[in-house]
Order: sequence, then C-alpha cells, then structure tokens
Amino acid sequence: MTEAPRPRVLFSRCLGFASCRYNGLSVQEPAVERIKPFVDVVTVCPEVEIGLGVPRSPIRLVGPLGAARLVQPETGKDVTEAMARFADTFLAEIGACDGAILKAASPSCGPRDVRAYAAPVRGSGFTKTRGAFAAAVLETRSLWTVEDEGRLRNFDLRGHFLTRIFASARLRSALARGRMSDLVAFHADHKLLLMAYNQTQMGQLGRIVANAERRPFSETASDYAQHFAAALERLPRRTSAINVLQHAFGYVSAQLEAKEKRFFLDGLEQFREGRVPLAVPVHLMQSLILRFDVPYLAGQAFFEPFPREMSDVLDSGKGRSVR
Repeated sequence: MTEAPRPRVLFSRCLGFASCRYNGLSVQEPAVERIKPFVDVVTVCPEVEIGLGVPRSPIRLVGPLGAARLVQPETGKDVTEAMARFADTFLAEIGACDGAILKAASPSCGPRDVRAYAAPVRGSGFTKTRGAFAAAVLETRSLWTVEDEGRLRNFDLRGHFLTRIFASARLRSALARGRMSDLVAFHADHKLLLMAYNQTQMGQLGRIVANAERRPFSETASDYAQHFAAALERLPRRTSAINVLQHAFGYVSAQLEAKEKRFFLDGLEQFREGRVPLAVPVHLMQSLILRFDVPYLAGQAFFEPFPREMSDVLDSGKGRSVR
C-alpha cells in the first residue's frame, strides 16, 4: 500500500487534551495516546461548550429510555435543549471525519452503556443508553466509526477501529478526486479486506463499481460509501480471515517447498486456535508476497490496513477474543 491518508478523528477533549472533566481532571488512556500522532485531531467538550464550568457539579441523564433529560441534580438545571442545539450546530460545521473516540460512560459523550437514572436522587435505579451528544453523533453521522476509550484497550476492537478509520480516509481521498477510475482502483485494493469482513456487501460493492446503469459519479460514490461502511461495521470472524489468507497463499504455494508450506500453515493453525494474533500469519504471508513479488497481493489493504507502526504484536490482548 502507498502511504495512507490521515484519518480525521473527533476526540472528547478530556481524553488527554485538556483538564475539562467535571472534577477538573483529564483522562490519560494509553490506547488513545498511541492513536493521536497518526490522525488529524478535532476535539470537543460538549459540557463546557454549553456553559458548564470546570470544575462543575456532575450532570446525569434522568428519565425513561427515549425521553431522558440531561440535568444537573445539585442545581436543578436542565440542559437537554442546550446540548441538542450545540450538537446540531457542531456536527453541521465539523466537516468530513472518519471516526470519533468519545469518553466512556459520560452522560454527554458516552456512545454506549451510559446510565439513565429513574430519578435525580442518589440510589435510584437506572437503565443503559447513549450520552446526549454521542446519540446525536451516532444518529447523524452514520458513516463514522465511533468508540469509547475503554473499548480501545481490547486488542481486536482497537484493530477493528483502526482498520475502519484508515479505510474511510482512503475512500474519502479516492472519492475527492471525482473519477470512477479512482473508485475502481480503491475497490480493487480492498477486495481481500471486504472478503474478510462481509462477502455479501463485497458483491454489492462490486456491482456499484461496475455501474451498469451509468449513474452519475456523485450518486455512485454516495451509494458506495454507504455500503462500504456497512461492510466494515462488524468484526470479521476468525474463519473469514483464515479463508482470505488461504486464498492469498494459493498465489505462492506452488513455489514453496513442503517444509515452507508447513511453516505457514502452522502459523495459520495457531491463529485458528487463538494462540497468536492475526498479525502473525499476516506477516508470514507478507514475507512470501515480497519474496515472490506478487503485485496484486502487495497492494491489498488487508495486509496493511493501517500504518504498521500502530501494530503491536506484543499487546497483552486482555479481552482479545471478541469473535
């Protein structure tokens, strides 16, 4: 792959950018810190933007799902409408982004598992929902990849997030040139990645690129972007990644000695059993691609979906198995 375009990513400002949490602190998360140098950063603190100070009395979601209010129990202030207005304005003006990393469990920014309490008082029961600002992001920016910093500690989820934001950046770059030839080239470079993620969507994307109806480029590009985001929405199954590696191995296997074949297949089997991360058989395959000079495979995003400096084979892998 050529040098990857830099994704543009929205971060909750409290994730190491400013001490703007309700208690006047910030959060230093190693998984987030390793991402920052490789992306173009946009930050936001919705609570500060709507006029709540630092430090401040905590706010919380109160009420039933779908109708919870964003309130500050200590003062009785209701900031539901203020947050909605800010979110609408901010998201209308932010421009193109590829994803967001938002503060976990925050009543404003948490993208999942945020407590919505039955009442403002302590000890009331709660259900789980999204933060008020995060809900606006997820509802109006469906092509973005959105995660919280806690889930990025997971080996597989972090790789999935990085794969998606860098693929999105490459697609934005291709579409910005306004030529079908660039979209066709992008699709060709991502065939194996799509094969690993979602073969049904891969077929649909192939039909969109073929453009038998001769639709205008803008219409084709929009349709492709929607289906591409849908294709990469869920983590690929281990078996799908193995199928892609076996497919790629077919390009070089006839040129290998028996012991070399066994070595690669053993690495693949270790991945199948969950004893090594996907990076191990991928790196083995990359060495064969270089050795036998296979241009088609060398250009496939599957083998380097994001900059290799961001890979960490020695990751502890806590909670690695999410397939």
